[in-house]
Amino acid sequence: MAQREKIADLIKAALGPGFALMTLLAIAGYAVLGPTGILAWGEYQAQLELRGIEMAKLETERDALQNRVELLDPNGADPDLIGELLRKKVNVVHPDEIIVPLK
Repeated sequence: MAQREKIADLIKAALGPGFALMTLLAIAGYAVLGPTGILAWGEYQAQLELRGIEMAKLETERDALQNRVELLDPNGADPDLIGELLRKKVNVVHPDEIIVPLK
């Protein structure tokens, strides 16, 4: 009977540290294998490179649009761009122009 009590006391004494160890192992496993863990860094680097390329392309497109906006400034619009837009949107053509369809 005394032997059983010693074993029960030993098990009760090991429960606290055992639970703490399991919790620590779970946190460490999450830090390594989780979605933001150490093993996910490689994937994040690849995504960062792709986003950088996409951002450069979008910046180029933004700069082109900014240039068109500046050319359409009401105080000094570019006559070539105005003529291009009139031909494209309103189908306004001079009588001496020749239209070459591209499609």
